Amino acid sequence: MLRRTSLAALLLGTSVATLTADNWPQWRGPAQNGVSTEKNLPVRWSKTENITWTLDLPAWSGSTPIVWGDRIFLNVAEDLKRREGDNLFLWCVDRNNGAVMWKRPLGGGNHQEQKQNMSTPSPVTDGRAVWAMTGTGILKAFDFEGKELWARDIQKEYGRFGLNWGYGSSPLLHGDSLFVQVLHGMKTDDPSYLLRIDKATGKTLWRVERPTRARMESPDAYTTPALLHYGANTEIVLTGGDVVTGHDVATGKELWRADGLNPDNDPNHRIVASPVVYGDLIIAPTRERPMLALKAGGRGDVTKTHVLWSFGNGPDVPTPVTDGTYLYVINDRGIIWCLEPRTGKEIYSRKRLSSATYSGSPVLADGKIYVTNEDGKTVVIKAGPAFEVLAENDLDDYTLSSPAVSEGQIFIRTAKHLYCVGKRQRTAESGR
Repeated sequence: MLRRTSLAALLLGTSVATLTADNWPQWRGPAQNGVSTEKNLPVRWSKTENITWTLDLPAWSGSTPIVWGDRIFLNVAEDLKRREGDNLFLWCVDRNNGAVMWKRPLGGGNHQEQKQNMSTPSPVTDGRAVWAMTGTGILKAFDFEGKELWARDIQKEYGRFGLNWGYGSSPLLHGDSLFVQVLHGMKTDDPSYLLRIDKATGKTLWRVERPTRARMESPDAYTTPALLHYGANTEIVLTGGDVVTGHDVATGKELWRADGLNPDNDPNHRIVASPVVYGDLIIAPTRERPMLALKAGGRGDVTKTHVLWSFGNGPDVPTPVTDGTYLYVINDRGIIWCLEPRTGKEIYSRKRLSSATYSGSPVLADGKIYVTNEDGKTVVIKAGPAFEVLAENDLDDYTLSSPAVSEGQIFIRTAKHLYCVGKRQRTAESGR
């Protein structure tokens, strides 16, 4: 298992040594960048074909399922339209049969903000505990049997979230800590900040403010922090407030900053798509243009020294994905570009996927790109320099979530169901 984990870390440009390739422990997978080393994944399915099981869900969510071994964890909201209530829960699901093993309350106060409700942040796990954050600011830790370990109310402690469309960032897990960002400003004068929280006790280890000159809605970010490893350095990367910044893991100190995500000083330039890290390369999307690529290693203002290229056709909501050879960018309208990640050179451009709105982020695995649109159709694209659609798999239901991949199976969350696609491929190395 250690050999497999080390190989996966090498291939994925990361040093996350505690995560295995056959789990999906957070929103963007084992390497925190939407890439998996899984092979022999399903290519075709429907609501009745190549489905191992389905689980009924009460309401839609932008939260992605996370998977560890035999357990799947989901942030779940009650259905506001049916007036079931305003409560939020963490569900633990048996990945063998889709049965709910336990449900734990995450508090009330669920409401709708544009597309999202307050279940949007995805949970995260290290294989022993699971942490769940809500859009209402509740952060709780549980063991795998559902015992609550600790709870926090971030809004109560540090002030109400001031984002125009509700809080939607997922926590980042690294080592012994959770990193939680609150980047806001549209509906508050309180400062934006980054928290480091001890994962075992729930205590704040540090809180650093992150000032910017962004105005009106532009301070708001719905992004999730990224983890940057290069050489002996590990940094936390944040995008929002018109800038991309790198922070010291131990202290939270801002190490570097690049301007340029909002060159026209647009007051409505909030950011949704998260930063992507691959090796020493940082991809920083904004509200479509310009998407920036930076090289790691700078200090201070790196706008003129470490920005490699910019791109005028970035995404708005879907986070891009790269394997280090090609960078795939999909916008909300289902237009895909393939770029050379180090230079920004277009390999192919403006290829049309199925006509629909795309809010889920693409996953790159098994030489394919999987991306699900809001109509519940997952388009499977061949990875590489030539554009080719391999399949279109329609589940015909509203979908905001991104796919999750684990042991040969794909987990897709729609408004009404969680689908387990394909047969599980147990590995001798995993012992499962």
